[in-house]
Amino acid sequence: MDKELLIKKWLNNDLTEAEEKAFKQLDDYAFNKEIIETAKMFKASTFTNINDFETFKANYQAQDTPVKRLQWLSPMLKIASVIVIALGVYFTVFSFNNTKINTLASQKTTIELPDQSEVVLNALSTIEYNKKDWDNNRTLKLDGEAYFKVAKGKTFDVITTQGKVTVVGTQFNVKQRDNYFEVQCYEGVVKVKSDTIIRQLLAGDTYRLLGGKFTENKTLQTMSEWTKNTSVFNAIPIKEVFAELERQYNIKVTIVNTNSDRLFTGGFTHNNIENALISITQPMNLTFELTSSNQVIINGQNN
Repeated sequence: MDKELLIKKWLNNDLTEAEEKAFKQLDDYAFNKEIIETAKMFKASTFTNINDFETFKANYQAQDTPVKRLQWLSPMLKIASVIVIALGVYFTVFSFNNTKINTLASQKTTIELPDQSEVVLNALSTIEYNKKDWDNNRTLKLDGEAYFKVAKGKTFDVITTQGKVTVVGTQFNVKQRDNYFEVQCYEGVVKVKSDTIIRQLLAGDTYRLLGGKFTENKTLQTMSEWTKNTSVFNAIPIKEVFAELERQYNIKVTIVNTNSDRLFTGGFTHNNIENALISITQPMNLTFELTSSNQVIINGQNN
């Protein structure tokens, strides 16, 4: 009699006396009976579906198939765990000691460093430094613009993506915006390095990299005007002027029908948007339109 048919009828409790006798003579009768007896000891979950015969058959045929464990995964997982733990410790220990300060659009803030040096941070700018190690390493990272009054002491470094500024005790301004990097020295001596261009600035000297072009200029200012809520420019492309206007007023400027690389010399205040727009547009023979509370259109005649 067919073995599979016997097992199926046995599971359904549908064997005749002759079939039951034949079933008990199967070489794996004891194994099949043990499965059923063991199963009776477990309570079925309300979410469990009873296996049909085809499923039982598949499981039965696989009973002698050895299960091979992927032992090679174990050492790889151990290595990965060590790496994850090591990175976690690194960022916990080293990042925990870092102080990071950001400003929003139209926001400025003054920070006193551990040695009483002072940093005035312009709008949409960031500084980061290690407070715990400051006495041994006076180094901070700058993204944006900041005015520094550095207390005398060990070398003081300002690191930007476009250059490095090194001083001992002095007052200076660093501006780093996209393709615009400028350092102005107001007191003492400042060393500036950007790629291969290295200069030592004295009070009144300006170091500028704009669009990849290096220039040196003089300034009569004794401190950065933006710290007094006025942005001042000397022969700067008009697009950079409007970019600063966006930062100071948290607005979006769209320039149409004019050459955005035209040079602008002048300034604008940070306390009245219409007065600021007039200060920029009138000397350049441009017009402006405030289309909403934070949208401005600048229009020219293909100047």
